Amino acid sequence: MNNKTLSILSYVTIIGWIIAFVKSKDETPKSDLVIYHLKQGFGIFLLTFAVNVILSIVLSIVPSLYFLSFVGYAFLILWIFGIINAANEQKKPIPVIGKMFEDKFDFIN
Repeated sequence: MNNKTLSILSYVTIIGWIIAFVKSKDETPKSDLVIYHLKQGFGIFLLTFAVNVILSIVLSIVPSLYFLSFVGYAFLILWIFGIINAANEQKKPIPVIGKMFEDKFDFIN
């Protein structure tokens, strides 16, 4: 697989992320583009998972806050931005939250 495909695959579910991670470890010259999008994809996955767990707890306690469930759509839009950046082979952070993940997850390097 080429770097563009691995970058896009890093956003497509956690299984796609694992495949991209394993394939990128096999490359001899490490691709900065793939590593960057692996970090962004893993970060958005973790953040989405944490927010969904917190929201499900809050909504089970206070059902009148049902409108908070629309936060998932914001993550969907941010996820699409990440895929678009990977498809264009750009190392741009995901809007609003992407800067948090740039220097995290050292195990990906």
